[in-house]
Amino acid sequence: MTDTIVIAELSKGKINATTNELVTAAGMLGSNCTLVVPCTESSVANDAGSITGITKVIAAKSSVFETYDAAAWAEALDSASPSGIVITSASAQSKDLAARLAARRSVSVIQDVTGIQNGTLSTPIYSGKAIQNVSLNGDAVVTIRANIFRPAENSGNCDVQVLDTTGNLATALQEMVQRASERLDVSEANIIVSGGRGMGTPANFSHLEEIADKLGAAVGASRAAVDTWEEIPHSMQVGQTGKTVNPNLYIAVGISGAIQHLAGMRSSKYIVAINKDAEAPIFQHADYGIVASWEDALPVLSNSLASLLG
Repeated sequence: MTDTIVIAELSKGKINATTNELVTAAGMLGSNCTLVVPCTESSVANDAGSITGITKVIAAKSSVFETYDAAAWAEALDSASPSGIVITSASAQSKDLAARLAARRSVSVIQDVTGIQNGTLSTPIYSGKAIQNVSLNGDAVVTIRANIFRPAENSGNCDVQVLDTTGNLATALQEMVQRASERLDVSEANIIVSGGRGMGTPANFSHLEEIADKLGAAVGASRAAVDTWEEIPHSMQVGQTGKTVNPNLYIAVGISGAIQHLAGMRSSKYIVAINKDAEAPIFQHADYGIVASWEDALPVLSNSLASLLG
């Protein structure tokens, strides 16, 4: 079988749980899974050896990993990673990186994989209206959508190899713009507060952010909201053509509940829907439904949370 290489997904300087899902996917595509951890300090990779299913951990240490630059990261990771099928997550940054790695290695790239069966990869096309099945024939770079595959357990034990990489610093544009406040990504959150076009304007998402801040939650959006307003980025989109989520609590505000959206969040453990349309399809899937406008419901919810949480 073909060797597989998983590029670890990092969040706030630590290996993200999504990495365990990538290892599971790697086991369906090949053998001898090598986990490559991009880092500035090798200690980040210390716990990676416990992930079940990997045979080697490479801590790719370089100053280029301080901030994301596609060209520099691709060069550094290309030099650190052995040949085989390279697997990354389908986050916006990792999909960009995957394309760069594929170009450097002159291999195919398959983006946003949502299923693997007998070596055949499934990926949505035409804005999720169809699914294409792709069979690999040789090395490739593959991105895997989060919250699709069962995470590998942490019962393994393999050594960590530290490799100092030297990306081309001259190509690093250092154009990363630090945001004043960086919110938790919806694919990582245990609680998500999502808004739809029923919020009226993108400015009204500030009311969702207020609720999210009190709950320690991420803020999501429906495809309708993302398509309607440029201010709502695609990174917030939950749904078949966005991100698949599986939180403990999903609060849908002003979201009708189209099939495309439900495909990305229906596995949530507890769904609360707030919508002024009593016939909205979202109520058929909600554990608790509130027929009210967001203008009426959110202030009450905010006050209740303030009383409960002090």
